[in-house]
Amino acid sequence: MKVGLVLSGGGARGICHLGVIKALEEFNVNISCISGTSAGALTGALYSYGYKPEEILEMVLKTSFFKSLHIAWTWKGLLSINGLQEVLLKYLPENTFEALKIPLVVAATDIKRGRVEYFSRGELIPTLLGSSCVPAVFDPFRFNGALYIDGGVLDNLPAKAIADRCEVIIGSHCNFISSEFDVKNLRSVVERTLLMAINGNTTISKTLCKVLIEPPDVGKYSGFDLGKAREIFDIGYAYTKMNFSPDQLVIQ
Repeated sequence: MKVGLVLSGGGARGICHLGVIKALEEFNVNISCISGTSAGALTGALYSYGYKPEEILEMVLKTSFFKSLHIAWTWKGLLSINGLQEVLLKYLPENTFEALKIPLVVAATDIKRGRVEYFSRGELIPTLLGSSCVPAVFDPFRFNGALYIDGGVLDNLPAKAIADRCEVIIGSHCNFISSEFDVKNLRSVVERTLLMAINGNTTISKTLCKVLIEPPDVGKYSGFDLGKAREIFDIGYAYTKMNFSPDQLVIQ
């Protein structure tokens, strides 16, 4: 049985995908293809290339670029995402979809044409950068003559991108909207607003997932809480292990 894994965007919350994947591995789930947006695309690419979930977590913990993202709103406004390119080239030196061990689809939003595009062939890293350009944080990323922003704007859980490639889809969604919200500053209001807007485009996608893994506790974290990466990883792992079983995941 071919099993697809869909990974949502969500900034630092996307680290919970790593915990989910670790649990799926322990359940002996064999992933046939992956699709992802933004943080989910980055996670999917590194995992598809062959890195284990805990290895990817260590990359996040050790890479200064990731740790510095939280200052974006306080001193520089719009950032260029190009700094991430060197980091990704270090860990994905072959830089093509064809080099991946598991087929991957990356969703990114073409801001000029107002549509989502799905990439699965050719150069890999530019699609990851485009998919990860969170509006109002990063400048749009130019690639192949187009300008791309976060794929989550139009498709934050790209299940339909792999629906015809697999028999079962498992969705990992890291954007649970908690009812507890403290208006701390402009950043928190803008992030909350984007989260609510983006969540709307996942409604149909969730129905395509036979299994949806959506840890509520991740909703307590900001998309900029990279300093809490280990906590977020552990939430994804513990929630999946406690609430699912190999039988529920249908994968034999």
